[in-house]
Amino acid sequence: MRWDRFFDDLEDQLASEWEAERAALDTEAERLRLSRVLLSERLTLLAGRDGAALATASFDLVDGTTLRATVTGVGADWVALAPADGPAGAVVAPFAGIVAVGMPHADLLRTARPAPSRSPLAERLTFGFVLRDLVRRRAGVSVQLTTGRVLTGTIDRAGADHLDLALHDPGAPRRADAVSGYRLVPFASIAWLRADEAPTLP
Repeated sequence: MRWDRFFDDLEDQLASEWEAERAALDTEAERLRLSRVLLSERLTLLAGRDGAALATASFDLVDGTTLRATVTGVGADWVALAPADGPAGAVVAPFAGIVAVGMPHADLLRTARPAPSRSPLAERLTFGFVLRDLVRRRAGVSVQLTTGRVLTGTIDRAGADHLDLALHDPGAPRRADAVSGYRLVPFASIAWLRADEAPTLP
């Protein structure tokens, strides 16, 4: 009888050790998975794809602005936002312009789950691509610089890492007599921008 109990105890101990080892491996695998998750993947899950509701988050930006907004698109190095309040228009922020993103704990956990694979096209849509679409549309913009300064006007050209901005009053069309000056603005100095109309995203 004692041997039966001994073998039962030994079996329980081995099963317990096996469960502990499997749990440790699962935990390590999850840590490894999380170590490879990109900001773009987490923001994509905030966008409410696959039937999930759009989550409103607060975006702290490098110029000191905090925007409460929903994510409407995510590219290779930028996020498109629909502000919960304030003037109409679309906001585009390069990842480098984001200091922190605040959200309820449930949304934070949801964004850490495995994300569906992003389309190869989304991976290639850079901040410059979005700006070139705004050039094509001749959309008026407010460019918020990392210094806190705001430049308003129309983007005439968008290069690989900078844009040319014709300065004029917000809401006014870009006409030669309305332009008060020009600025060459490096992308690295842009905290975020608000466009009068949303860029076209494929």
